[in-house]
Amino acid sequence: MPVTKFDLEEKYQYQNGFDSYFETEAVPGALPLGHNSPQQPPLGLYAEKLSGTAFTAPRHENKQSWLYRILPACAHPPFVPAPAPNESLGLGGAPFRNMHYIPNQLRWDPFDHDPEADFVGGLHLVAGAGDPALKQGCAMYVYAAGRSMGEREVFYSADGEVLVVPQEGVLDVRTEMGCLLVRPMEICVIPRGVRYQVRLVGGVAARGYVLELFQGRFVLPELGPIGSNGLANARDFQAPVASFDEDAEFGATASDGKHEFVVTAKFNNALYRTVQRHTPFDVVAWHGNYYPYKYDLGRFNTIGSISFDHPDPSIFTVLSAPSDHVGTSVADFVIFPPRWLVGEDTFRPPWYHRNTMSEFMGLIRGGYDAKKGGSGGFVPGGASLHNVMSGHGPDAESYEGARNAVLQPAKVGEGSCAFMFESCLMMGVSDWGLKTCQKVQAEYSDHSWGGVKVHWKKKTEGA
Repeated sequence: MPVTKFDLEEKYQYQNGFDSYFETEAVPGALPLGHNSPQQPPLGLYAEKLSGTAFTAPRHENKQSWLYRILPACAHPPFVPAPAPNESLGLGGAPFRNMHYIPNQLRWDPFDHDPEADFVGGLHLVAGAGDPALKQGCAMYVYAAGRSMGEREVFYSADGEVLVVPQEGVLDVRTEMGCLLVRPMEICVIPRGVRYQVRLVGGVAARGYVLELFQGRFVLPELGPIGSNGLANARDFQAPVASFDEDAEFGATASDGKHEFVVTAKFNNALYRTVQRHTPFDVVAWHGNYYPYKYDLGRFNTIGSISFDHPDPSIFTVLSAPSDHVGTSVADFVIFPPRWLVGEDTFRPPWYHRNTMSEFMGLIRGGYDAKKGGSGGFVPGGASLHNVMSGHGPDAESYEGARNAVLQPAKVGEGSCAFMFESCLMMGVSDWGLKTCQKVQAEYSDHSWGGVKVHWKKKTEGA
């Protein structure tokens, strides 16, 4: 069944702003006034603090929200180990076991849909580095889901903050703090610990990419001499408004199983599960600066050169997760949207490059101006990885076309958008990503650069 126009229209309300302090209540009077944890919160609710940083983190870094809910999140039986829905999720045992650290350039054909999998079961670990127990590093996944999560199934990650990049299919993401409709060309970020459920819109299979950040949180990049506006503007990020279910009073005492909710937790790269007799979606009101949000990539204000030379790709950064070394990120989320190129005497596609950062790229739609599409090319739903110091750049055909092009103002990438997860870490590749998925393009390097021509003109003596 195709997604109808109605399905694609926005159906939720939001609060606008990045890193803002919001307050929202689904029932008037649910938020206490003047303090956070009164002896008896309004409407008989429980006050629960959700802390995304240490209590003593500097004020400008401190992330927390106060939730006012029907029952606290701790009201559940103990968690017990749960089997991973698929081996390729990369869970269990030591972090990133059986990872392959190799210098080869890698590119994947579009990943297959899995009609039987929901969002969690459709996650496949492709690459990563670090240790969630030490809150270091990140992991990169693709997802391919053919069905919604069950109405009484909920998931959260204690390991990290999750950035979701849909490529096909619309995601209806219900969180404790409200709902997000996330369409292709939009992204969403779900903070560490926030419980959520992913439903597919219109019964259409969904596919996309996920970056799980074990270390820190995503922020907007500094603009420096760009000034006070540009790239992703804070006003265009959208946070949910409070929305809740009443399934607690009778659910807490029911014994027929009809009101049981399965909560699955990702904790130190393993899954745990508990069954509770009340809905996790019972937050009637909340206030704070720690919450899920979404962003429309079409609102990105692209900055570029208007004289000469292609700028560094960092100029296209949407979100950044800084490391403890200034200017170096654990992960950046970068996009290459439609844009005008006007540089004179300039090779306009991205130049040939070796980078101390690892670059994992995906294509949301259309084509990419530095790589040819088609069979065996870089196409939507596929991916590439150029690890630390692995040389890469335009394929031979793209290079020759750009080298000989008549330079005049041109808009590239119309109807297209590629993205990049860039990290200072050396990325290991999973068994699934390298072997099991059977999507690695064996001839990628040869097809891209095997035909690169020699243009060198030897200077003859006396010339």
